[in-house]
Amino acid sequence: MVKMHFYRITLSIKLLVLVLMSMVSCSNNETIAPIVNEEIELEEEIVEEVIEEEVEEEEVEEDKDYVLSNIDLSHWKVTLPIGNPTEVLPPEILNYATNETLKPFMYNDSINGALVFYTYPNASTANSSYSRTELRELINPEDRGKTNWTFAQGGRMKGTLSVPEASKDEDGKFHRTIIMQIHGRLTDNQRDLIGENDNNAPPMLKIYWTYGYVRVKTKVLKNLNATDKEILSTDAWGDDDGYTFSKYVGHEKFTLEVIVSEGRMEVILNESESRVYDDIHIKKWGVFENYFKAGNYLVSKDKDAYTKVNYYSLEVNH
Repeated sequence: MVKMHFYRITLSIKLLVLVLMSMVSCSNNETIAPIVNEEIELEEEIVEEVIEEEVEEEEVEEDKDYVLSNIDLSHWKVTLPIGNPTEVLPPEILNYATNETLKPFMYNDSINGALVFYTYPNASTANSSYSRTELRELINPEDRGKTNWTFAQGGRMKGTLSVPEASKDEDGKFHRTIIMQIHGRLTDNQRDLIGENDNNAPPMLKIYWTYGYVRVKTKVLKNLNATDKEILSTDAWGDDDGYTFSKYVGHEKFTLEVIVSEGRMEVILNESESRVYDDIHIKKWGVFENYFKAGNYLVSKDKDAYTKVNYYSLEVNH
């Protein structure tokens, strides 16, 4: 822009000089007029070239403003709040930006460099009454989730995210959403042992965005003397009292990290505030397989409820 202003000023000065020359040399008007016209045409061409250069530079700068999230989706599938519900797995999920099914629910915010998860009450999974646009970890995408991990094997999930939009209930409070989970899973042998018709087990960890705070809920064994078989039942587990981190995150960006190892689970907010679980309940939980989940699991069935969750980065290690 500075270059363009410089040439405009230069053009104005040159034209003023030529006009003064024409006024002084009236007798040579016929000679000077063509020169003035030529100068004007030449300077206009120069200014047009400069403007084109400036526009190109601005376009380059604008291109630099577009940023994508740093998320590898090759080991995730996503559940959507439509269908029965609908699931999208690799490799289709890798083309989410052009996938017509995914585009309304999972898309890029290229200004803020985020992957957006949008959801509203509609379809839900067999073991839930709430809708979600949520990623489910796939250690081996080819077996569609049959390969999972135990606490003894360990795992770590870390994400940077925000909840930029959430609807409010009739009392004016924001609707809550679950942004991260560790979900349990029965092996085929465990499923058959207790006579279940699927491999579902309770979620050991649910991390909520609750009214602008991060809240953690875990499972506790109702009867610590339960047998190895009884432990496998969903009814054997209840909810703890929960823990709310002191930091108010609101709609701003924050970082969550979940680290698990044998008999231990830790949740860390913004690398500064930590909650550790290493009690008898976590040790008993070691019988289950598990998988990580991340996204937007709306905890509301209100007609007009919705939430948006932005993930700027997400990584999992085992």
